[in-house]
Amino acid sequence: MKKTKLYLMIMILSLGTFTAVNASEKNPTTAPNEIPAEIKVMLNRIEEIKDMDTSEMDRSEKKALRVEVREIKTEIRSSGNGLYISGGAIIIILLLIILL
Repeated sequence: MKKTKLYLMIMILSLGTFTAVNASEKNPTTAPNEIPAEIKVMLNRIEEIKDMDTSEMDRSEKKALRVEVREIKTEIRSSGNGLYISGGAIIIILLLIILL
């Protein structure tokens, strides 16, 4: 009896995760992936920094560039509009829903 419940729960969880993945992949209402102008400017700045010759710079100037690159990268990451949930998190959420 316990084995059948276990197999049934595994089957339900696996079906739930597969449908969630397929549902997120097929979204016809989204526009093509265009990069906004502000993000393009930030990416261009990062490329400029990478192309710089840092061998003649002081330690403080190099540090300032590293800080600037980190800030730009955090701004780019935070500008994304989406919610990302890992597969493990989905399984835990489903288990909590079933158990409670």
